[in-house]
Amino acid sequence: MRELSVVGVRVELPSNQPIVLLREVDGDRYLPIWIGAVEATAIAYEQQGVKPARPLTHDLLRDILAALQAPLHAVEITELKDNVFYADLLIGENIRVSARPSDSIALALRVGAPIRCADQVLTEAGIVIPDEQEDEVEKFREFLDQVRPEDFAG
Repeated sequence: MRELSVVGVRVELPSNQPIVLLREVDGDRYLPIWIGAVEATAIAYEQQGVKPARPLTHDLLRDILAALQAPLHAVEITELKDNVFYADLLIGENIRVSARPSDSIALALRVGAPIRCADQVLTEAGIVIPDEQEDEVEKFREFLDQVRPEDFAG
């Protein structure tokens, strides 16, 4: 397993499909995962420090885990099968729960849990951005500074 950090979310054109972009912490590969608009909003809210008046689903799950004293230790993106990513939540003492990567990432951001990815998934779906394309990554980061979670609403 390799640890990943969340670069951010954006809308891929021309399909208007949101993606979350992850980056290998001790490497140079990126992992783009296409996600739903609701999950994109949840991730963007947390990254930007937006606190909704009422808890979102991921906030509720964080609060339930805390109330049950069952901490989320990590998120693991375990598999890519037929272009679908699979992830597990590692909760409490040796509990593994299958979950969508987008929901897992939104929850991990809320509790500060590490996000890891199987080497096989990174080998299959990870991309290396050549040095000359690093400005594109910088432009993406600038975009993330200006985007609002409402931009992902249907």
